[in-house]
Amino acid sequence: MASDLNKTLSKEYIGLQLWVLIVICLGVVFLVILSISLWLSFRKKSRRANVMLPLTQVPYVSEEIKEIRVDQASANNGNTLNEKFSDKGSEKGLFNVDNGEDSGQSGSFNHVDKDVKGSQPGEEGATGAVSTYRPSSNPLTAPSPLSGLPEFSRLGWGHWFTLRDLHLATNRFSKDNIIGDGGYGVVYRGNLINGTPVAVKKLLNNPGQADKDFRVEVEAIGHVRHKNLVRLLGYCIEGTQRLLVYEYVNNGNLEQWLRGDMSDKGYLTWEARIKILLGTAKALAYLHEAIEPKVVHRDIKSSNILIDDNFDAKISDFGLAKLLGDGKSYITTRVMGTFGYVAPEYANSGLLNEKSDVYSFGVVLLEAITGRYPIDYGRPQPEVNMVEWLKMMVQLRRSEEVVDPNIETRPSTSALKRALLTALRCVDPDADKRPKMSQVARMLEAEEYPLPREV
Repeated sequence: MASDLNKTLSKEYIGLQLWVLIVICLGVVFLVILSISLWLSFRKKSRRANVMLPLTQVPYVSEEIKEIRVDQASANNGNTLNEKFSDKGSEKGLFNVDNGEDSGQSGSFNHVDKDVKGSQPGEEGATGAVSTYRPSSNPLTAPSPLSGLPEFSRLGWGHWFTLRDLHLATNRFSKDNIIGDGGYGVVYRGNLINGTPVAVKKLLNNPGQADKDFRVEVEAIGHVRHKNLVRLLGYCIEGTQRLLVYEYVNNGNLEQWLRGDMSDKGYLTWEARIKILLGTAKALAYLHEAIEPKVVHRDIKSSNILIDDNFDAKISDFGLAKLLGDGKSYITTRVMGTFGYVAPEYANSGLLNEKSDVYSFGVVLLEAITGRYPIDYGRPQPEVNMVEWLKMMVQLRRSEEVVDPNIETRPSTSALKRALLTALRCVDPDADKRPKMSQVARMLEAEEYPLPREV
């Protein structure tokens, strides 16, 4: 039987013995199976790469920031705070039309979007055309700005954009699309493939610093939602590039409206200024009191308060923000911020907590009342420092003289007094005597002043 098998295997077909042909066929089958296995394995890895970043590219997020999330608890906190400090009043005029020449000084941004639009004019009256406040739609029911984008690029709280996505959105980071720049980098206006307008912040490629600034902004507001905070939509990490993608707010900032590039469209009315400052106060109250760990912005100033078409404030630029965990009242840190807005205890010793933001807010409130810069060396010596000059004017009972002359309809005496006393409490040299931002919001809404102090 063995000899028959040998004879069979020794038979030749197409010049090769049968056993050789069998070995060759088995080898081919093995190679085909191996090729298919490798292809399936490669395809599976490719799919994984599309839905997650490589480990070396995942942005660092601290363990404690996991407590800041858009879940039911934080949503309820935000809603509770919004209801507690809800806007009052019916529709009001928001700015006075400027009938004279543009005499304002330029804002802090080196370049401003030329296509910035003001709000729609209302009916003509005795003071000319004015814009009226129309409440915005409920943000909880508004369509997501990320709808329609590829699902595979979603990661965690936001959206992972590729560098190619942002090249397309900003026309290859064209100079014509620049809407702001500073020590952190450059901000470009762009449009996503789904048509959503965005602001793309391209951080400077300083070794180590770009990653630090990136982590700060992601940790500070990546998971936070509030109608008066600029929403961080997503980010991009490729090589040395670090980019942040924000919602686009197209109506300038408070500084520009007070004395800068928006003054050709008119000047903000008193009601509009208080509305903007009230929204800012509510957003800071949310950051300080409604989430854990609390967020200290550290760079509250008029140029970081953006204004949307409804003249609602939106705080931006969290590049200097700090997180304060549970049980921490102060942290010692390198002094950062903008001259004229920095709290004295922070400037002198580096001690930082939420009361530092309260001081900066008080300076911004005084800016809105007076229309002048916090520090202006072009003025006589007693008037260089706005805060000290304001205190002197109040002591001399000359409060009526500090109101911005560009406000066409001056505020009532009681409204002016309420705003001034609120601001002066915020800029108290003793941090412990400054109110919480939730108290500040109630002060600005109150019909009478002063309010009783809360323990």
